[in-house]
Amino acid sequence: MRFTVNRDVFSDAVSFAVKLLPQRPTQPLLSGALIEAEGDQLTVSSFDYEVSARTSVTADVSEAGRALVSGRLLSEIAQRLPHADVELSLVENRVEVRCGSASFRLPAMPVEEYPQVPQIDSISGSVPANLFADAIAQVSLAASKDDVTPVIAGVQFEVSENSLTLTATDRYRVATRSIDWENQSGQSDLSALVPSKIVTEVGKTFSGDGQVQVSIIKDDERELIAFTGGSKTVTSLLIKGNYPPVGRLFPSGVDNYSVVNTAELVESVGRVGLVLEREAALRFSFAEGTVTLEAAGTESAQAVETVDAHLVGEDMVVSLKPQFLLDGLRSTHSEFARIAFTRTDNPGKPGPVLITSQRSKDDADEESFRYLLQPNLLLR
Repeated sequence: MRFTVNRDVFSDAVSFAVKLLPQRPTQPLLSGALIEAEGDQLTVSSFDYEVSARTSVTADVSEAGRALVSGRLLSEIAQRLPHADVELSLVENRVEVRCGSASFRLPAMPVEEYPQVPQIDSISGSVPANLFADAIAQVSLAASKDDVTPVIAGVQFEVSENSLTLTATDRYRVATRSIDWENQSGQSDLSALVPSKIVTEVGKTFSGDGQVQVSIIKDDERELIAFTGGSKTVTSLLIKGNYPPVGRLFPSGVDNYSVVNTAELVESVGRVGLVLEREAALRFSFAEGTVTLEAAGTESAQAVETVDAHLVGEDMVVSLKPQFLLDGLRSTHSEFARIAFTRTDNPGKPGPVLITSQRSKDDADEESFRYLLQPNLLLR
């Protein structure tokens, strides 16, 4: 194997392919990047039996072949090469990398023992890349970080005829967003539960592409999802299990709510929260014209601040965990946010608050993004 390729193109391809490699692979081979050269194409891929990444770029191939080499080491080298074309060759059991006056010789792993990278030959549908990345950023932060319950450590994908809905929860909050879906398989009512860390990386990787093609594959041999944008593809095994029916927690309508300037409330929460002990909650008192934030911290430290707000319905007092509230406010991606108050059977305990985006003080935005936060579990 021997080829020459543009330095920046090579670095980008290797960096993408190894980004999802495990920090502690179960086998040394699974830390490798598979390099394949044929025709005028260079393909770089990685696979650890759960997640794969694959990309192809144009190269001047003088001798076709395959090689397997340490992925992270190759990526670090590629990022630091001088600005000149890269020549890579396989000589016996060594991979030689030459660029300008720099040269490296890396041990090659036994490529014949490497598992076959998943091939995707069907497409379920496609979504606009910018909306997809936006939806992932809004929803994935609500997924559980606790691996003890894998089901809620994922993001639920639900496909209807022309809509894709992403949902995540960690028991204290639920975030959901729907975007347009172009059905390309004729199938509707598809679902997939995808690890949140994969979803987050996919959002970053494909944000600049026009369309992202999504393939949901469930058959006797495998259950996986694939994302393709341009020449790059990421696949992931699905999380097994039944996702909790959190959609039914959202109210059908709320007539008691407050509209706030998102940036102003975010800044106020950051200031008042400085005196809080870890995991403590802030007290929010909503009235017409204002919302008052109160915090009592350690060693008698206290903080109070008011922010302008427009209230519809009755005055309301709730206690909310600052970081969870900030996540919801920032995820609205809008100048104004609506904080709506739901009811419970107990008059002394407010129900979850529903955060949505708002075009202006008086004009509600379409509710494609919804963030439900439970205050009762956060009272201290």
